[in-house]
Amino acid sequence: MQFSNSSEVTEILLLGFQNLESFRICFFLLLLIIFCVTVCGNLLIILVVSYSRSLHSPMYFFLTQLSFTDIMLSSTIVPNMLHIVLLEGTSVSFIGCLTQFYFFLTSESLECLLLTVMSYDRYQAICNPLHYNMVMDLTFCVRAVLLCWVMMIAVTLTLSVTVSRLQFCGPNVIDHFFCDFDPLLELSCSDTFLLKLEDMILAVPFVVCPFIVILVSYGYIIITIMKIPSVSGRQKTFSTCSSHLAVVFLYYGSLIIMYLFPNKKSVNKKSVKKVLSLLYTVVTPLLNPMIYSLSNRDIKQAFKKLRNKKVVCLLN
Repeated sequence: MQFSNSSEVTEILLLGFQNLESFRICFFLLLLIIFCVTVCGNLLIILVVSYSRSLHSPMYFFLTQLSFTDIMLSSTIVPNMLHIVLLEGTSVSFIGCLTQFYFFLTSESLECLLLTVMSYDRYQAICNPLHYNMVMDLTFCVRAVLLCWVMMIAVTLTLSVTVSRLQFCGPNVIDHFFCDFDPLLELSCSDTFLLKLEDMILAVPFVVCPFIVILVSYGYIIITIMKIPSVSGRQKTFSTCSSHLAVVFLYYGSLIIMYLFPNKKSVNKKSVKKVLSLLYTVVTPLLNPMIYSLSNRDIKQAFKKLRNKKVVCLLN
């Protein structure tokens, strides 16, 4: 049985994390807790922002989109990883593997674009405060998010379809915990030069350019903050963008190290890449809601009001 005339591989074996031995159950429980906290934390941010009128601003609108993306990324990676850890490896259908790759690529690309839009929002708020409401109106925010979705879906779908048309004639084993781009290409017996070139070209508008825009935006932000005469004023202004800056460094730091790491097939290199992959697929979606909620006074106050409101409703 084959999924297409060009593919002989119908199942792919994901090895995941080997030699966990006695730590396997502990790692499984840890991943399960992380997944539950990630989903609940991001859903809580979406709920608080939606029900609190004081948070109906561009920054928090983009934050809800980022939370939704984190839920999609975590739901794409972690459930299957739990299955892999519990069974010490598992097999997935070829189409299932391509589907996971598509949603993973979609989530990662959308996160890059959203972080860029959020940095532009902070730039306007700090560097051009008098024109902020005029520039960052509801129409602009909705159009920016829709443009991110349309660009991301079109490009990632094109790349995924191209991958699916490669010839996969064995082996069918991936030493990873999800279907990533490079491990998939290693299974192909077709010439993947053009596809790798296509991937490098697409990385420019979705990774390189967003990162440059973020760096330039925060360059202007830092210059503007340094011009504030009082120390308390500088601290207060910087606190409005510190959460976003922390998320950017965490996300792009792990992503850049991962894909700039020498692509060698030794066991140690693969283990390091698995750990780095955990950072931006599992840890980042977990930490995003914590960073924004714990360091953001407005979200904490809105959450307390929402909690008190629910308590009053229950008592009545």
